[in-house]
Amino acid sequence: MDHPERLLLPFLAAIVGVAFLSLMDAYMKEASLAAGAYSATMLRALIASAITLPIWLLRRPRWPRGQVLKLHLQRGVISAFMALSFFYALTQLPLAEAIAISFVAPLIALYFAHLLLGEEIGRGAIYASIIGFIGTMVIVWGRLGRSDFGEDTALGLASLAFSALLYAYNFVIIRKQSQLAGPLEVATFQSCIGAVVLALAAPFFFVLPRIDTAGTLTKAAVLGVVASMIIAWAYARAEAQVLVPVEYTGFLWAALFGWLFFRETVTAPTLVGVLLIVVACWIAAPRAKRTATMETANL
Repeated sequence: MDHPERLLLPFLAAIVGVAFLSLMDAYMKEASLAAGAYSATMLRALIASAITLPIWLLRRPRWPRGQVLKLHLQRGVISAFMALSFFYALTQLPLAEAIAISFVAPLIALYFAHLLLGEEIGRGAIYASIIGFIGTMVIVWGRLGRSDFGEDTALGLASLAFSALLYAYNFVIIRKQSQLAGPLEVATFQSCIGAVVLALAAPFFFVLPRIDTAGTLTKAAVLGVVASMIIAWAYARAEAQVLVPVEYTGFLWAALFGWLFFRETVTAPTLVGVLLIVVACWIAAPRAKRTATMETANL
């Protein structure tokens, strides 16, 4: 079994990574509303590439080959479409609700990890994911019952569903990729490949944003790079089933940033969903403590 610190540190690192991603989402919603989801997503990827690529090259690394390069390509392509569909959804839905609804991805990812990685799914991980999923469904129910539900909201939900499927598979790639490549290499290739994929459609969809949007996109890019490296570090040191429930804390951060950035209110169904999500994370967190206790007893 893992030593307690080998579970606790990756768990805490994953929480920090999720917080950074939630803040990045807030900046990206602001930029997407100003410049359009496609233009904002492509520029964010280009800025992130400009940050990570020089640093990675200065270390004179070996060029990845074989399985490692294949994983980089897969993650880069999937991340490009995952980000584009998610950031579009943010323009149609409140930040906290969009992130909460996307929590169906970690639930699916647990079973992807079992099928594709051979990871055993612990009972606590299953319970945590189910409770978190129920919390998400409560929030969806609250959204469907609102009078302002229309075509734009429906498109946002559909885009979220597509993004969630890609996000779930992305978890599996992260687990494989982070065991074969360092966090900086992972972040570099994700950004560069994603930028290239998105740039292919630039002649048809790109619109040059205002200058004041550049600062917002730069902040989002930096946060995305740092979060990617932190999460890659965490997934290299703990199983997916230990870290996946941490994704649910993203809702708490999103609720805070949604209010600070856009004055988005939190509804009663949202509060109920938050409570269930917190319970899910509480169930997942003691897993490391129980494992440590068992190890101490065996000694």
